[in-house]
Amino acid sequence: MSTQLAEPATRAAETNRTSSRRPPAALVALMIGAFGIGMTEFIVAGLLPDISSDLHVSLSAAGLLVSGYAAGVAVGAPLLTALTGRLDRKHLLLGLMVIFIVGNLVGAIAPSYGVLMTARVIAAFAHGTFFAVGAIVATQVVPPGKGAAAIATMFTGLTFANVIGVPAGTVIGHQLGWRATFWVITALGVLGAALIAVLVPSLKVQDPPSLRQEVGVLRRPQVLLALAMTLFGYGGIFVAFTYIAPILEQITGFSQSMVTVLLVLFGLGLFVGNTLGGKLADRHVMRALMGILTALAAVLAVLSVTAHNQVAAAVTVFLLGATGFGTVPGLQLRVMDKAEGAPNVASALNIGAFNLGIAGGAFLGGVVVDSPLGLGATPWVGALVTLVGLALAAVSARMDRTRRA
Repeated sequence: MSTQLAEPATRAAETNRTSSRRPPAALVALMIGAFGIGMTEFIVAGLLPDISSDLHVSLSAAGLLVSGYAAGVAVGAPLLTALTGRLDRKHLLLGLMVIFIVGNLVGAIAPSYGVLMTARVIAAFAHGTFFAVGAIVATQVVPPGKGAAAIATMFTGLTFANVIGVPAGTVIGHQLGWRATFWVITALGVLGAALIAVLVPSLKVQDPPSLRQEVGVLRRPQVLLALAMTLFGYGGIFVAFTYIAPILEQITGFSQSMVTVLLVLFGLGLFVGNTLGGKLADRHVMRALMGILTALAAVLAVLSVTAHNQVAAAVTVFLLGATGFGTVPGLQLRVMDKAEGAPNVASALNIGAFNLGIAGGAFLGGVVVDSPLGLGATPWVGALVTLVGLALAAVSARMDRTRRA
């Protein structure tokens, strides 16, 4: 990896070479932190009616709490990452967890909508930088050639947040009030910080790149291509997935309660895809990405047909989760590899590209739903967006071959 770290990182990696059966303890700490951060990102959607009623705002205004968080991620990730490039990685991760804890603590006691919005933005500032720096740390505490699998292990916390954390947090919020959920997330933040303090080794940055060098990597065509691959390749999923509930209810004919079960199935697909995607990317990152993006485009296209059959739709929802999140480790590793020498800001921008892809995909999905094409067209339109990401990957891979030749 590009960022050279002090001796403790080398010792940690050497120690971890002796144990291939379980992830290094540092990855467990990162996974717990990712679980809490993932939970706070998605939890508001399940608590919108409760927040709207308690704070006396409209449902649409409460929904802006999701947009506020996304804006905080987009601004905070590159800004904080650029300003903290010289800090010990462990200390930086602890600082980010403190920001996360403060944001959710303020959210739990927020007396008004404005304060809650501010709290969401504060918490979001930790999001992008945590995943960007955490991905770099993950690759440093494992043997060479295991970087993508290490990134996938960290992102497992994010998948568990979708499968377990958000449903559990929603139930807690409905039963004990939405503030109780924020208290639980705050406690998770404290736990994550404690584990990072104990389990993550000190990782001092030697000869850190300057801000000019960090920004300078954005002039590299391969870095820009990698960011665009993330934007389109991952964003295509959300053209359809944003509207997966109405698709399954109105087209497939599932009940509302059954849709909840299918969303858990989707979450299990995320876990499987994340794990397999990391292992495949470690073997050959571009072959893995092109194969998974091809499969993702195919699954989205097939969903347009299988949405009319309940059994086939259920299988397709699982495959959508698996192929969708199977791209994540490879996409993150690709950006870090091509930003060699100054990967921090590029890594953070890639986290922003994931979020921008989600927002753009959701927006395009809304345009399709409101158009004559209608709800049933969102899957195949999403497939077309993913194919753009695949085409960019093909261009990037060809540039690699040309350079080697």
